[in-house]
Amino acid sequence: MAQRIKIKDLFEKQPIGEEITVMGWVRTKRGSKNVAFIALNDGSTIKNIQIVVELNANNESLVDKATTGAAIAVNGKVVASQGSGQAIEINCTTLEILGEANPEEYPLQPKKHSLEFLREIAHLRYRTNTFSAVGRIRHAMTFAIHKFFNDKGFYNIHTPLITGTDAEGAGEMFQVTTLDIANPPKNEDGTINYKEDFFGKPANLAVTGQLEAELAALALSQVYTFGPTFRAENSNTTRHLAEFWMIEPEVAFADNNDNMDLAEEMLKYCVKYALENCKDDLEFLSSRLTDEEKSKPQDQRSMELIEKLQFVLANDFERITYTEAINILKNSKPNKNKKFNYIIEDWGADLQSEHERFLVEKHFKKPVIITDYPAGIKAFYMKLNDDGKTVKAMDILFPGIGEIVGGSQREERYDVLKQKIEQFNIPHESVWWYLETRKFGTVPHAGFGLGFERLLLFVTGMTNIRDVIPFPRTPKNAEF
Repeated sequence: MAQRIKIKDLFEKQPIGEEITVMGWVRTKRGSKNVAFIALNDGSTIKNIQIVVELNANNESLVDKATTGAAIAVNGKVVASQGSGQAIEINCTTLEILGEANPEEYPLQPKKHSLEFLREIAHLRYRTNTFSAVGRIRHAMTFAIHKFFNDKGFYNIHTPLITGTDAEGAGEMFQVTTLDIANPPKNEDGTINYKEDFFGKPANLAVTGQLEAELAALALSQVYTFGPTFRAENSNTTRHLAEFWMIEPEVAFADNNDNMDLAEEMLKYCVKYALENCKDDLEFLSSRLTDEEKSKPQDQRSMELIEKLQFVLANDFERITYTEAINILKNSKPNKNKKFNYIIEDWGADLQSEHERFLVEKHFKKPVIITDYPAGIKAFYMKLNDDGKTVKAMDILFPGIGEIVGGSQREERYDVLKQKIEQFNIPHESVWWYLETRKFGTVPHAGFGLGFERLLLFVTGMTNIRDVIPFPRTPKNAEF
């Protein structure tokens, strides 16, 4: 057989008249007594290549085994397609079965499957058009983020996944231990003796790499992390995972305005990269989303996917303060008519997803950045404003998603940070090193966190966060 060519490259080069070899998985097979038509896909593109096999005594049994899901190798000549919908096809010379797929057992038959069903067979769902498209876009967005920061002179920092610190102060962390949980060693007062544990103290999976990234930024000036983070939050919503990926840049000598500029530039860069490099997959996902929404009333349908992505590029993000946002929400029709699940009554309320989406989708009709939140509803490390009530925070809200980015200017003043650590009841021994950086060459600095899967929800148009990560980790679910 000739050297294998990827189906993506085959469509790009269209080497009509050449003898080539392709390998992949059978998506569908149809035909008659004399000829079979096999749609083959190798994951390199959303497009299938059509294989035309003239049936004879030598290949009939092989073609019978080329059922949906089977892996095959095909050698043949590239010809101009006789049918519509494709420019080229392959006239098969030889066919080899690399791996059979029993049609009575293979769960992905040529029909529409629900996303819920596909989550139950996540080991196979990449074989579908939807999840192969999402997988390729996930790769493209990973590359785009690294390229964006690399081209701007940032350094990628690998922060620890095991930590003794709860940076968010929420307490929803997975414990890491080697102790016998059925019979742990005890102190005299009956508490667990963590001195006998692997790390000699309680340890958890990290909810963020931010604190360690700050340490690096205070020497390298511009850094970013891109890695998994973990929240033991018992939440079964379409926007939450127990394990997800975060992008967290930290920039020295930067304030919150610089922070907002960087975040907006990064998001637009990623959207532009997707539009320029994922055209076929976005067109497929757009068509899929349009079909899904046909049953919805006109006023509840989402903007067409590619149009929505172009819309983000075309508009500057609206920037408002938390106080302005509260006033808009308090006076809004849904609030006055008690349509919100969480009614906004007073300044200081924590904004919920329904409030964020109202501001983006109904009021401003474009992405929104909210700044200067009440200190009491934000993390301890955010810089206190001169009013003593608010912090230099910033959250970016996107249509269909709500919050996609959360960040702030960090509190660089030693005395103020020490006081906030005490107010939040954070043990000094768990953050002494973080506090100490404010004693040695402290500078104004800022950063943010982008939930990678939320970015993917926006770019792909998928509606459940479990469908933009290969193997979702959620309450009562750690399969695959």
